[in-house]
Amino acid sequence: MKREDMILGAFFFNPQGDHRMSWRHPNAPGTSVFGIEYFRSLAQMLETACIDALFVADHVAAWDTYESNIAHYANARLEPVTLLSALSAVTQNLGLIGTVSTSYSEPYNTARMFASLDHLSDGRAAWNVVTSGMNEEAMNFGRDANVDHAVRYERAAEYLEVARSLWDSWEDGAVLLDKASGRFADPARVHRVNHEGAHFKVRGPLNVPRSPQGYPVIVQAGSSESGRNLATRYADLHFTRCSNVDEGLNYRRDMNDRLAVQGRTPDSFKILPGIQPIVAISSEKALEKREMLETLVPDRMSVDMVSSWCGVDLSALPVDGPLPDLPDEARYDGQRTNLARMQAYKAKNLSIRDIGRILANEGGTHVMAGTATAIADEMEAWFKSGLCDGFNLMFSQLPDDCVAFVTSVVPELQRRGLMQTRYRSGTLRDKLGLARPGNQIGAFA
Repeated sequence: MKREDMILGAFFFNPQGDHRMSWRHPNAPGTSVFGIEYFRSLAQMLETACIDALFVADHVAAWDTYESNIAHYANARLEPVTLLSALSAVTQNLGLIGTVSTSYSEPYNTARMFASLDHLSDGRAAWNVVTSGMNEEAMNFGRDANVDHAVRYERAAEYLEVARSLWDSWEDGAVLLDKASGRFADPARVHRVNHEGAHFKVRGPLNVPRSPQGYPVIVQAGSSESGRNLATRYADLHFTRCSNVDEGLNYRRDMNDRLAVQGRTPDSFKILPGIQPIVAISSEKALEKREMLETLVPDRMSVDMVSSWCGVDLSALPVDGPLPDLPDEARYDGQRTNLARMQAYKAKNLSIRDIGRILANEGGTHVMAGTATAIADEMEAWFKSGLCDGFNLMFSQLPDDCVAFVTSVVPELQRRGLMQTRYRSGTLRDKLGLARPGNQIGAFA
């Protein structure tokens, strides 16, 4: 199914914003970011603007390996599904995308959580599937270092197969609640999964009936070879990064080819590149905003960020010198998409300091900075080129940058007919133009 207007998701990497040091901004909120009122106000503002979804990112560890003392533990955050469950009670249409790692959780628990969120939200749940690439995360789950990259993606694929089977273990209409006969459910429509694979052994059935969407919307963001293959096999939404139209069109062609191998059509797979919108009354004022954020980043923090992205401790090297030899991507067990970006920066002969500032201020995401009209122009050009189905909005500093986008760019996009002015009816899948999956177990029972 095709949507003619943009899909827009608001991405919250940290509760104060996507800039690593946004918590130091003079306007940044304090400990209110650990309470429901802060997120309620943001979620309801997004819903008033007809933004499609709120996407809550996650790590299952604190940053404390490379990051300098000023940034230690700066990724403290609430657990996404808990937060989104609370927000489901104070919103009516906003999609609720939560991150859960397939490396450090179990498919039964995850399938149950998202089925529950889908019921509670009347069909607005979405799962951002990640495989986790930080050693700090591995150390919280009985390991000394990260899981091998290939194993992580093999586990993720099997994990998704198990989750889908569990969501299918109850057919539509299985719940009877027949008080006269005493039959709670039709046993012919409830099925054991009996999965036994390389990574999981799961009996089933799930103890939550089939939810409004059948499956929550599946979201994935990895752009490595393994990530692209996993996405085109399982995902409904795909978040990526690109810096220009040609790069984005090449990426789209590659993903369309992979979709064809899976027997899927491009309309079943929505690509949303991440952009960082910085709204100001002029391009000069937008540049001032960016430069102000740069002043919040100590050089030591920049070095530590580069170390984290490339998996090499750079603390003893000259900050104005080049990157050293980097790990071989084929044998790298961290986040290979990040390593590929480091290799691209190395090819440009950028210094460690310069790369660190790029990561702290942009995170590798394309910046669209300037007036509301200029940002809308660039978004329109990308969208109409066919490279994407919408955008993943990554705000440097919350709530200010989100407020500026909602109050100035959104009306301009709506005036041009590029963005919805009211929500479509139905579940999140219906709103995004995605089909409800059929029940694979029930079809063959």
